[in-house]
Amino acid sequence: RRSGQYTMNHDHSKKTLDGASFDRSGSQDSLDELSMDDYWKELENIHETRGNNHEERIALVVKEPDEGELEEEWLKEAGLSNLFGESSGDSLESMVFLSTLTRTQKAAVEKRVETVTQTMRKKNKQHQIPDVRDIFRLQNDSKGNVCEGNEPSTVRGNENKNETQDGSKGSKYSLGTDEQKSPFEDLPSLDTDINLEISFSEQAANLKDSSVDKMCKVGGGDTLLPNFRLPKDKTGTTKIGDLAPQDMKKVYSLALIELTALYDILGTEFKQQKAVKIKTKDSGLFGVPLSVLLEQDQKKVPGTKIPLIFQKLIAQIEESTLETEGLLRIPGVATRIKSLCQELEAKFYEGTFNWENVKQHDAASLLKLFIRELPQPLLTVEYLKAFQDVQNLPTKKQQLQALNLLVLLLPEANRDTLKVLLEFLQRVIDHRDKNKMTLKNVAMVMAPNLFTFHGFGSKTIEQSEFVMAAGTANVMRFMIRYQNLLWTIPKFIVNQVRKQNTERQKKEKKDKAMKKLLKKMAYDREKHEKQEKTSNDVDVPQGVIRVQAPHLLKVSMAIQLTEELKAGDVVARFLSQKSLQALKKEEVFLYEIGGNIGERCLDDDTYMKDLYQLNPNAEWVIKSKQS
Repeated sequence: RRSGQYTMNHDHSKKTLDGASFDRSGSQDSLDELSMDDYWKELENIHETRGNNHEERIALVVKEPDEGELEEEWLKEAGLSNLFGESSGDSLESMVFLSTLTRTQKAAVEKRVETVTQTMRKKNKQHQIPDVRDIFRLQNDSKGNVCEGNEPSTVRGNENKNETQDGSKGSKYSLGTDEQKSPFEDLPSLDTDINLEISFSEQAANLKDSSVDKMCKVGGGDTLLPNFRLPKDKTGTTKIGDLAPQDMKKVYSLALIELTALYDILGTEFKQQKAVKIKTKDSGLFGVPLSVLLEQDQKKVPGTKIPLIFQKLIAQIEESTLETEGLLRIPGVATRIKSLCQELEAKFYEGTFNWENVKQHDAASLLKLFIRELPQPLLTVEYLKAFQDVQNLPTKKQQLQALNLLVLLLPEANRDTLKVLLEFLQRVIDHRDKNKMTLKNVAMVMAPNLFTFHGFGSKTIEQSEFVMAAGTANVMRFMIRYQNLLWTIPKFIVNQVRKQNTERQKKEKKDKAMKKLLKKMAYDREKHEKQEKTSNDVDVPQGVIRVQAPHLLKVSMAIQLTEELKAGDVVARFLSQKSLQALKKEEVFLYEIGGNIGERCLDDDTYMKDLYQLNPNAEWVIKSKQS
């Protein structure tokens, strides 16, 4: 029956493509009949592989939430559960957090708390339920502006501060690789520049009714990808993996609130799905949760972040040339894939599996099978629908902003595995002249493997199948093309983290001072600290930073700050010392530690004087990412 369904969809795709309703673009970078054929053929291959698997899997059940349950879960995920329920009185930490939010972010929180409040009142829960509007009103009275540079009134000024009308002023670097020069580059700078300094939802609120916004709307068959550019940031670009875990928790909460605020502004529903727990395999390779796989792999290779079988399958594909025509598109024989799968399960960890028997197309099929067989989708049950719904947002820039936030919300194991996959797919595309696998072809082949998750069943009706296929393939194209941007933490979120840390430190200082007074030792301690500070600071004049490398050198180095001094220069100066010349530059990094950030790995182009002014209380340490 399902085989027939796939054939029907295949025919339907042709009918839709031939009809006037689908506006085809002549560009090589647009969806066409051939690439849609790739999508339906891939679905048929997937079905054939499943048809040969006699072990029936339990479908993953997605629980329908009760009234208010979704919002309550959302507040817990955002770290704001103490705004309601039994712990609602202890919300000082939440007050600090809320004080750093933008106006649109606060509106998103207020909307959810209001729903939970009404639901609790209906259920007669005897908890203290604060009115969130009163919370925000108190903050606005005492704080003035919520978060500098994030208010709607400042958006226009900040958007254009360093830009000319054509967006040419200021240093920028391009994201992704062009299959051809996009005519979108000729549009005003708002279409191609990605502003990471101002909250995405604030930008959307400001641009909602402007003529530029209407001009940049995603049109029917228009599928050209703009050449988005990222303005250079003097205080450094922050990538996922650069921040300490305690700051990444804050990033997660802020990304969730920001994504929700963006969807609210754009009138798109944002719902996290909730999976009912099902029994999964606790060993093996295929159909095993990522967390279980990594746990067993780390016993073999300590510190590994990507499943070993996933790494090996990619290496096996790349061992032969990536110039093979139809790579990823041409499947291995289904019965052979099943046989290899069983053999791998038995022999992979023993090291007795003979990889010479695995052809390149077999390895590609096994890689896709691994992704499909995960008990929960690589993009997670919670956010798979949100990833799909990105296609419904009005502009390509907003779609990209939403994907950036969604990547920040993925669990570390899923995010790391997705990153390795996207990097591999880009390497395949780099050989498109020989393998005939362009960006759109690869996206069409991979989209069914990431988005048509076996556990959800098939709820889509025939009329919407084509729309979903084209939409998820477009999301896949975005993820491959703009992967460099997707792993960047927006500056406005990093600034909000800094502000939270500053507020918390102020509170901790007050607490410490009180303890000192109670112990009646304040005088002695302050005297001791002053003496210690004086002795340490004697040789550090103003405009000089002290850089340490405790794992490499016993002594620290005083470095004069200049307008042009970059983090890469500081590392190079250290490595020029005789005792460190054996070290490679790519092995060690300069870190900003403490002050208003937990820990942050700096990119080489970070201007040290600008960063020092942003965080004067930080310590500067050179070390490897492992230490």
